[in-house]
Formats: sequence, structure tokens, C-alpha cells
Amino acid sequence: GLVIDGRTLEHVLHDSLQNIFLELTEKCRAVVCCQATPLQKSVLVKLVRSKLKAMTLAVGDGANDVSMIQVADTGVGISGQEGMQAVMASDFAISQFRHLRKLLLVHGHWCYTRLTNMVLYYFYKNVTYVNLLFWYQFFCGFSGTSMTDYWILILFNLLFTSVPPIIYGVLDKDVSAEILMELPQLYTMSQ
Repeated sequence: GLVIDGRTLEHVLHDSLQNIFLELTEKCRAVVCCQATPLQKSVLVKLVRSKLKAMTLAVGDGANDVSMIQVADTGVGISGQEGMQAVMASDFAISQFRHLRKLLLVHGHWCYTRLTNMVLYYFYKNVTYVNLLFWYQFFCGFSGTSMTDYWILILFNLLFTSVPPIIYGVLDKDVSAEILMELPQLYTMSQ
């Protein structure tokens, strides 16, 4: 890992040293910036997002972390001693830093799996309905008439095919939380 303080970070963020700093950070498993100003934190996250094309996660617990949390792709606020400003600006809120592991490995895995299955479900649901209309055109001589009324299409999308993804989204857990915590490699495999 790499630990860098605010004064050194000020020099690194200038244009001449940015590429060297980014090459160094790519070789590290973790980079920790201490005693950095809020502006330095947000500039560093912007730099990593734009130059490395990486997905960024910012974790903060106070008002000085708000700009960093807002710039990152995903922001996590920790509620605690320094107030609720970071929590209010974040995408996710946790009560202690130790809960970050479960948020990422368990809930992140479940969310990723549910979203990919939901996209597939809606794709195949729409393919089914369009196929029905397509093949009907052979029987009506390609006159452009619709096989169903518009209210049936609305009911098809609203009632008949909306319940399964809701139930699936609430109840589906492909792997238990205990196994996901023991095997963090499962998160990358789901991607």
C-alpha cells in the first residue's frame, strides 16, 4: 500500500507529476491519503476516474468528505461523531467502518445478480410480446392491424409481468451471506 500526506499530495496533483503518481498507484493494492483537504480528496477521485477509467468508491464520515463522496461513482457515508453531512451526501450509509465489507461483498453481489437477471427478464419478456405481434402479421396479410388492444398491452406490462421481478428482487439470494463473506472471490465471479 501507499500512504501519502496532504502536503505531498498537493505537489503530486500538479500536471507534471500526475502520470507518475497514477502509475505508482496502479501498482498498489491500496492508497491512503491522510491530512488531505476536501478539495484534494475530490481532485484525487476525479483524477482516478478520468485518467484510469476506474470505478471509484469514496468512504467518508464527516463534512470534509462530502465533495469526495459526491465525485465518486459510489459514495458511502459513515454516521458517527462528526455529524450526518457525509451520510446525507452518500449513496449508502453505514454505522461503522467494519460494515463496509458486508455492504460490498454481500449486498453488492446480491444487487449485481438481481440487476443482471432483471435485465434478462425484461429483454425476454419484450421479445415474447414482439414475436407474438410479428407472427400475427403473417396471418393478417401484413395489414398493420394489432392482434391485441392497447389496454391488454398495458395490463401485460403492468400486472402480468411486473410481479415476478418484484418477488425475485425481494427474495432472491443466490448465495448465503456467510459464504459470500468467507469467499470474497465470488463478487468478481458474478461480474
